[in-house]
Amino acid sequence: MNRTLIAPSILSADFAAMGEAVKTLQKNGADMIHCDVMDGTFVPAITFGAQMVSAIRPHTDLPLDVHLMCADPQNKIADFVNAGADIVTVHAEACGGALDDVLRGIRSYGVRCGVAVSPDTPLQKIGGSLERCDMLLIMSVHPGRGGQKLIERTLAKADEARRFFERNGLSTDIEMDGGITEENVAAVKAAGVNIIVAGSAVFRSADMGATIRALRERV
Repeated sequence: MNRTLIAPSILSADFAAMGEAVKTLQKNGADMIHCDVMDGTFVPAITFGAQMVSAIRPHTDLPLDVHLMCADPQNKIADFVNAGADIVTVHAEACGGALDDVLRGIRSYGVRCGVAVSPDTPLQKIGGSLERCDMLLIMSVHPGRGGQKLIERTLAKADEARRFFERNGLSTDIEMDGGITEENVAAVKAAGVNIIVAGSAVFRSADMGATIRALRERV
C-alpha cells in the first residue's frame, strides 16, 4: 500500500492570505497542497487560476496537487505546469474520448498526471486510462463547492479501484476529495485511499495542526 498523505485543500482558505495559509499547512505537517481550480463552465463556481498557483509556489516546497474542474483542460495544462504544479488532475467527464491524449500531454511536461471521476461516473467509463494515470482522484462529493457531506457509496468505488490496481501490479495513488473528517477518515483509508484531501475539516478547526495530526493518526 502506498504511504498515506494528507493534502489539505486551499479552497477553504482565506484567499486574501493564501501565501500564509500554505506556509501554515507545511508547518503543521501537511504532505501536499491541493488546489481546486473551477472555471465556471465545467462546474458553476469560479475559484482561481494559474496565477494563484504561481503566487503560492514560493511559499512552500510541498507538492502542489492541481485539480482542474475545468472544461477543455488540455488547453490549460501548460499554464499550470509553468505556475509550479507537480501533479495535474483532469476530469474524465471533461475529456471525453481524448482522455489518454490529455494524460500523455500532462506527462510530456515532466509532471504527474491524475484522472478525477465524479460520484456518478463508474470506473468502467474511463477504461484503459486507469492504467495510464499516476493518480486516481475519486470525488466523494459532487464537484463545484466545498463543505458537502461525503457520499458513502463512493467508498465502494475506491475499493474497486484499489483491487484493480493491485490485481494489475500497479502502485497508482488513490486520492479522495470531499467531506472527509476525523470521524470518517478511517473508513476512507480502509477503502483503499492513500491521499486524503481535507478542506473544511482543516481550515474550520481551531487548531489546524491538531486536525492534520488527528487525520493522520486515524489512518
